[in-house]
Parts: sequence; structure tokens; C-alpha cells
Amino acid sequence: MNFKNIIFNIFLLTSLLLVSCSDDDNSSGNEKQDVKFNTFSFLHQNNPSLNTNYGFLIEDNKISGRLPYQADIKNLIATFTYDGSEVLINNEQQVSGISSNDFLNVLTYTINNSKGKTSANEVDVTYFTGLPIVYIHTEGGVPIDSKEEYRKGNVNLVGGRNFMDMESSEMKIRGRGNSTWWVSDKKPYQLKFSEKTEFLEMPEDKKWIFLAEFSDKSLMRNKIAFELGHLSQLDWSPQSTYAEVIVNDEYVGTYNISQKVEESDNRVAIGDTGYLLEIDQLDRLDPDDVYFRTNKFLINIKEPNLEYGSSEFNYVNDLLNKFEEVLMGDDFTNPETGYAKYIDVDSFIDWYLINEITKNQDSRDFSSIFLNVISGEKIKMGPIWDFDLSFGNVNYSECEHPEGFWVKHHHWYARLFEDPVFKNKVKERFGYFKNNQSSINEKIDLFEQQLQWAQYENDKKWNLFGRYVWPNPVFFNSHKEEVTHLKDWYTKRMDWLDDAFKDL
Repeated sequence: MNFKNIIFNIFLLTSLLLVSCSDDDNSSGNEKQDVKFNTFSFLHQNNPSLNTNYGFLIEDNKISGRLPYQADIKNLIATFTYDGSEVLINNEQQVSGISSNDFLNVLTYTINNSKGKTSANEVDVTYFTGLPIVYIHTEGGVPIDSKEEYRKGNVNLVGGRNFMDMESSEMKIRGRGNSTWWVSDKKPYQLKFSEKTEFLEMPEDKKWIFLAEFSDKSLMRNKIAFELGHLSQLDWSPQSTYAEVIVNDEYVGTYNISQKVEESDNRVAIGDTGYLLEIDQLDRLDPDDVYFRTNKFLINIKEPNLEYGSSEFNYVNDLLNKFEEVLMGDDFTNPETGYAKYIDVDSFIDWYLINEITKNQDSRDFSSIFLNVISGEKIKMGPIWDFDLSFGNVNYSECEHPEGFWVKHHHWYARLFEDPVFKNKVKERFGYFKNNQSSINEKIDLFEQQLQWAQYENDKKWNLFGRYVWPNPVFFNSHKEEVTHLKDWYTKRMDWLDDAFKDL
């Protein structure tokens, strides 16, 4: 072989090796090429229910963002760019700007390329705040501006991921509350269905309370107290659920929608011979309320509707007065003839502890102090109610501070604590609530997560953070700070009570 042929063969071999290496490098590059989304959005031009464009955040294989309550969440068209050859949902081809899907739940988009590489991508659309949305429409769009007169209309519910939708139903609605109605810009309501209806997966009934939680910027105080009630031996404590509320197409905020304290098989089950009573104030009563007095309290007969001087009225009047007379008498500790003959002691203790733990402003002697009795049976305390001025959220009494007894000074309880037997039962029972302190803190963390976006929208509507709202003793610039303050107060309160009960 001459020199030229040798040189040519070397050149040919080198070229083949270079081409081979180049092919290997390209092949390796294609195999390693990412299959991923580069952009993901919902455009107004493709989605008439949106008033602007919404770009979503892409982090690895998770795509997330929020859309307003006006969005047609079950019929949205996504616009996206990606690296790959095709995009699928459940093996169905997806076309950017054309394919429509229901985004109520998390969807998995699969991207494939021509080399067989694939990636799964979760698209998580938060529908407004993630809470269920209650839509209320009054006839003629009239405002809900009266506590006395109902406004007729319809209500429907978009349950989101955790609740069933509810089709439009007839209802009527009015304002409610006392200080919360007059002081708060955000109004509380009572909604009433024409027949018993399950609402937000709570047991069916006619009346539902929309707690505005205006002065409680954590939005949690009533919820936490209800959780304490559910831990207790009280016969019944209200259930409640957070929801966003739209009235006549206007967003009015995040509400804590609750069962009402009233006689019902699913609520205060006192039957046909029972009485639901409330320690209250004369200037808070309605003109048709029927009440009586003991030496210590005015007691409003909430249910049933009675006439003065009727046998039923005389029965409950005599019973409560007799109990108080015996309680204040010399032989009140006698287990046979003393106060224990008239009251269900366990219910008195649990009601007391819940209200003392929360240091509830109104529960010492003012209002929302409920008790109930069935004819022929013992008087029970409860149910619990009205905790927006608890957990230190009041600036006109010592209830601001986590230290010090409060409900213990209630006239009946002050006397009961003079009985060593009662006092020891309270001390022992407090240990149960102390042992469950961590579970209540877990509930607070859970509620904070549930309200992640709701507190933001509620504040955007009502401008609550960073300013005084009656009767806040302190106020903070964020929901996170409000919740931290609440948790700190609760911890200090439980520590103080633990020491104080040991020293009694």
C-alpha cells in the first residue's frame, strides 16, 4: 500500500469515528432532554368568566395558582408551552388554548417525547380561597339591613373539593347579633330554609348562623371553643364550617357558618317537655320574650314559647329559684338535699372549664349563658356559645390577660367552689383539658392552613389588619401574627390555670 492510500485510510477511519461520536452525543442529548412545561396560564380570551389573564407558578412537576370566584372552574381552557411531543390527561390529547377541563380537583398532565421519555405534572388550581362558596340572592337585590325582617331569596353552594354542591334553594335571611350587628361593618346573619336542610354537610335543620368574626381577626376563637365543646361531656356543642359568602354578586367576606343554639333533635334535644334557658340582660330582650328572675340573674326562656303564669312557666321558674335558694343555703353541700339534687354537676363543670379556659368576657354574668332542663330531670349547663370576646380579645376588662380567674366569680360558681367536692372535681377535670392542649394547638394550625387565602381576601375586603377594631386590646399587621398571639395567650392561660388549680 502506497503512502497516499495509507493517509486516505487514516482520514476515512478518523471521519467515521468522529461521525459515530457525534451521533452518540446527539442521541444522548435527546434522551436527556427535559419533558416539561415552560409556561401555564388561563387567558381571558379563551375563558369569558375571567376578567384578566392568570399565569401559574411552575415548580418542578407542580403547577399552582388561584382563580377568582367568578371563574367557571369546571370549564376552563389552559394555555401552555412545553418541551416534548404531546400532552395528555388520562390518555386524551391536550391542545393549548383549545382543550377544556374541570379544574375543581388536581389534574395530572402527562408530557411525552419521541424518545419515550415522559413526565407527570400536577396542576393544582385553588378556586378563590379553597373554601366552599355560598351565593345568596335576595328578591330584587334588596340589602340585608334588618334584624327584625327577613329578606326572601335563594341560596346555592359551590362546595369545592371538600363539600357537595347545593342547588339553588329558597330561603330567607336577616341580620342578627347585638354589638356585632351595630359595631361591625361586616354583618352577621341568620339564614332560614323553608324545611330542614343539610348545609355544608352539617346535620339538617332550618336555621343557620353566619358568624362574621369581625373583631376576631384570627377568625378562630369560636371555632376553637367549639372544639373544646366537642372534647367535653356536654350533650351538644355547635358544629361550624368556614365559607366564603357572596351576597347579590358582591363578596362580603369569610364567614364561620354555624348551627344555631335552639331546640332540635340535631341540636339541643330537650323534646316536648324541655326548656332552653339563657342568662341575659333586660335591654337585650325582644318585646315578646318571656323571662323570670332569681335573686342573682334574669333568665330568658328561649324555648318553648310560654305565657306568663302558665303551668310550664311556673315549673321552670320555681325550679331555678329553688336551686339557687338551696345553693345559697347553709346545707348546700349535702349530697342528698343540697345543690347536687338539682343540677347535673358534670355539665356544670365542663361548661365552666371551657369558659374559664377561654376567659370568655360575657360568660361570667352577662349573656349567652345557656342552660337546659327536661321536666323531671336535673338542670344542665350548656350549650356553649359566643366566644369572639374570648382568648384575650377584649380591652375593657381583665379578660385581656391570661392570668386570673373570671368565670369562677359567676354567682353560682363562686358558691359551688366553696364545696371541696365540687372544687376537687373541677381540678381533676381540668387535667383532661390540659392533656388535650396539644390537640387544640393542632386544630389552630389546621384552621390557619384552611384560612391561608381566605384571611387575605377577607382583609382585602374589610381592611382589618394593622388597625384597631372594637374591642381589640392589641392588633397586628398580619393573620400570622394574630394567630401567634392567640396561641401564645392560650399557652399562658393553660399554664396559669394549671398552677392556680393546684393551689386551690
